[in-house]
Amino acid sequence: MNEKIITPSHLEHVRSVFGDFDENINIIQDRFTVAVTGRDGGIKIAGNDPDLVDLAARAIQSMVDTVASGNVLTEQHVRYIADMTGDGQGESLKELSGDCICVTHTGKPIRPKTVGQKRYVEKIAKNTIVFGVGPAGTGKTYLAVAKAVRAFKAKEAQRIILTRPAVEAGEKLGFLPGDLQNKVDPYLRPLYDALFDMMGSEAFAKNMERGTIEVAPLAYMRGRTLDDSFIILDEAQNTTPEQMKMFLTRLGFNSKMVITGDITQIDLPDKSKSGLVEAIAVVEGVEDVAVCHFSHKDVVRHRLVQEIVKAYERFKKPVKADKPEVKRFYKKL
Repeated sequence: MNEKIITPSHLEHVRSVFGDFDENINIIQDRFTVAVTGRDGGIKIAGNDPDLVDLAARAIQSMVDTVASGNVLTEQHVRYIADMTGDGQGESLKELSGDCICVTHTGKPIRPKTVGQKRYVEKIAKNTIVFGVGPAGTGKTYLAVAKAVRAFKAKEAQRIILTRPAVEAGEKLGFLPGDLQNKVDPYLRPLYDALFDMMGSEAFAKNMERGTIEVAPLAYMRGRTLDDSFIILDEAQNTTPEQMKMFLTRLGFNSKMVITGDITQIDLPDKSKSGLVEAIAVVEGVEDVAVCHFSHKDVVRHRLVQEIVKAYERFKKPVKADKPEVKRFYKKL
């Protein structure tokens, strides 16, 4: 029997690592086939395989460090630590300790939860144009909005402009009632939700009235030059090449652009090429432009969302998998 003991600086950290009804530590025990017990203010890891005991100890140490830095361990966080440690990437978890991006109107700090998210946030800070490409639930849009709100509050940007193409997700909704704003609101709802979370509905409404926050369909971008702005294009996989070129050439002085999308969820007609796919190829090697790819490990929604994304990656036949750009994307996985 092989054993290792970890001794946190505070007894409260031990309780947090184990979680309610040992829910956190059970994930580690199942993942590495070890037995973990609390002992004299420390955490004892025992098992038959010394390599697995070592990996489990590293994962638990990462959990202790997370708690010691003031963060709360969630089931998703513990599973992520276990997966990263098991894949030999445990050292990169240290990158996650750092300042929050911003604070929501309810006082909740927003921080990157995965290494992929951390690198995405860093690329947004360092580059003028950033493409965030990956599956649903990886925080592409939410983190981009958080960075936009931070820049806006710090007066690094005078306006926040959020846009997305008005393309229906595989179903025809018919004619929508109301004026033009009412018609486009359903397409822009995810962007509204993120801004409400960051700023609160009252501050959001005031800034909308002043014109310092603008949420509009992509068609409204034509003919404009966007200076002193933080601009986010969401669901970019549903742009045509012409729309994407039009959007990218709207960039003005002292502005920043973030383009997000999921290459496996293209809702364009079958013969249409995605502007996101073409743009990533076009801007390769262009200075001050970065592309950040997310994987299933970066999914921060319900555990089943990550499992579903992994299942599709294994199956490699998502909706519209016959599209050449989707086939090329999966070859990179």
